[in-house]
Amino acid sequence: MKPNPKQSDFFADNNILHVDYKDVDILKKFLNPHARMLSKKRSGLSAKNQRKLAEAIKRSRFMALLPFVAR
Repeated sequence: MKPNPKQSDFFADNNILHVDYKDVDILKKFLNPHARMLSKKRSGLSAKNQRKLAEAIKRSRFMALLPFVAR
């Protein structure tokens, strides 16, 4: 299956090698209004970067930088 040309990997495009859990502004881009993580299909990330993002969001939630639930 070919990658969708409309979607591109945000982290690869911006040359971000490490997804930092303290960078809340970037992490919020990948959360929906209910504070749930977007799927790989919706976010357009590679599988490797999606895993890094998930780990960063979970750490950020544990450190109370992001909410577990919104609304």
